[in-house]
Amino acid sequence: MAKTTEVTVWATGVVQDKEGRDVCLVLTEAAFNEGKFTQAFDNYVDLPDRINVQVRKYARISDSEIENKFEYENHRPNIIGVCEATIMKGINVCKGLQPDGYLIINSTKAPEDLLKYVPEKERKRLKAIACVDALGIAPEQLIDYSGAEGAEDVSAIGLGLGSAMAGAIAAVSGIVKKDSILGAAANRTAAKRGFDEVKIKVLK
Repeated sequence: MAKTTEVTVWATGVVQDKEGRDVCLVLTEAAFNEGKFTQAFDNYVDLPDRINVQVRKYARISDSEIENKFEYENHRPNIIGVCEATIMKGINVCKGLQPDGYLIINSTKAPEDLLKYVPEKERKRLKAIACVDALGIAPEQLIDYSGAEGAEDVSAIGLGLGSAMAGAIAAVSGIVKKDSILGAAANRTAAKRGFDEVKIKVLK
């Protein structure tokens, strides 16, 4: 069986559900345009309709046809993206990480500061950990849905978080070329800044 690179992206339900999906779609479109075989899909066991519940999105990229097409979870991720850093405080986002794996986090902190949230077993498998200020690159926009009866309903929508994260993942892992990411991302500027501004701590 040809080697398939598995990408798992963690996000939060409703608030970042689309953003997490966008990361996987941008990566797979970029890889497809390079002539690779790809898959991108959600974890349907998660609860994306519940606000801030942790959800996972998946991508698979291979130089040959992907034979494990009926596995609906990435059990052996090579690359992990985290769209909301606080998820790491309560969940082992690196479970199943393969040797020489990559962890890329949306955060203003230094990579070293977040390494403590990775269990020792998975920490030994990391080749690099990285942080990118994806929300700083593409800040949230507040939209007021308040009704005529006076009830407040203000929601935040992350604009371009997916493009910035995809750019950072490409830079850290080298899974696709920079030009390919820029060609696939809807927010080209955010993707470029994510690629250029990501802070990387190499562990091996």
